[in-house]
Amino acid sequence: MNKSLHIAAMLDSPLVLVSLVEQLATRKNDLGYGIQSVPVGQEALETASASVYTSGAVYMHQGKEKLNIPFITSFMFTCIKSKKIDYKLAWSSSLS
Repeated sequence: MNKSLHIAAMLDSPLVLVSLVEQLATRKNDLGYGIQSVPVGQEALETASASVYTSGAVYMHQGKEKLNIPFITSFMFTCIKSKKIDYKLAWSSSLS
């Protein structure tokens, strides 16, 4: 007997979420942390974080059973920047 469980999540406005994270990663106000003097072998990093609310639904399907669960949650996105690189997404996490 196959007991596979299929799970998918669909966001209501994925392009809005992408736009907000791209704005975070391309912000122009560099405070200069990337050029600070630090001990040899280390590097100064500047961070930028944003908390973003998003909504959607989680879909689960196992055999004939189907379940749709709507959600509204907040995600935290953090980008880092050093002297050598532009901001890049370092991590993200659901805050729920």
